[in-house]
Amino acid sequence: MHATLPLMRRYGFPSIRRARLETLQVNLGYKCNQACLHCHVNAGPTRTELMSRETIVDVLAFLEVSGVRRLDVTGGAPELNPHFRELVLRARALGVHVIDRCNLTILEEPGQEGLAEFLAAQKVEVVASLPCYLEDNVDRQRGKGVFEKSLHAIRRLNVLGYAADGGELQLNLVYNPQGPNLPPPQAALEADYKRVLGERYGIRFNRLYTLANMPIQRFGSTLVTRGEFNDYMALLSRAHRDENLATVMCRSLVSVDWQGHVYDCDFNQMLGLPLAIEGRKRVHLSELIGHDLDGNPIAVRDHCYGCTAGQGSSCGGALDG
Repeated sequence: MHATLPLMRRYGFPSIRRARLETLQVNLGYKCNQACLHCHVNAGPTRTELMSRETIVDVLAFLEVSGVRRLDVTGGAPELNPHFRELVLRARALGVHVIDRCNLTILEEPGQEGLAEFLAAQKVEVVASLPCYLEDNVDRQRGKGVFEKSLHAIRRLNVLGYAADGGELQLNLVYNPQGPNLPPPQAALEADYKRVLGERYGIRFNRLYTLANMPIQRFGSTLVTRGEFNDYMALLSRAHRDENLATVMCRSLVSVDWQGHVYDCDFNQMLGLPLAIEGRKRVHLSELIGHDLDGNPIAVRDHCYGCTAGQGSSCGGALDG
């Protein structure tokens, strides 16, 4: 695995600072039932890192005291953490809106019986990876048979009321480019997804989020191996738009790793760039209770151009349009 952080000081991303904290994004571990080429976490079936129950208690304590009302749960496959359902139940009891970053195929895995029904009962927003509406493209990127399993999972969610007209259960899909390219305009691609998936497979969803592939971990290492890293970084830098700086996700979100340490975003977590407070090298979530982050400087490197290039890219999809 090639380290890409040393390669990310060429272009000098603009300095930015935090606004009011609105979202706590928590990585419950790097274990996953898939090993996707574009994965910036380098997650997979052989990873063993999982958040402990003690750290999950810290997460819940922070939510209760801070007043943050959006919990964005990710992984790996976050559902593989044995404490996933307890976290969701207790967060919902606090009145927190929960987002599950779901790879869809996890709903079909042994031991996950009743997971789809649990998500629906708790009114969890599902943000599901489906990097294309064509079977060959998805299977090439994520593994043979993943497309068909993903469609089956979406149908299960639809039966439970996800993406129903006028319903409150939200199902949003995520698109990633196949390689070192910027994603196309989000609105037009969303229309294509809805037309093709609706007409061919009879499934529905609410929104499509288009995300740029980040040049870190597995994807970044692949770019280095193929001699494409510098070209991709140049593409991201050329496509930077200053107007996207105001709405990048790191201004209103913090990312928590499986051990409870805090970062400005999930990408910085994977690069080992911790959130900086008062000169400390690393901060635990429990130390943030009662601490106002508004105005705090954000740790930036050249990978940040992946969030400001073109339409912009964040956990909620394009920033512009």
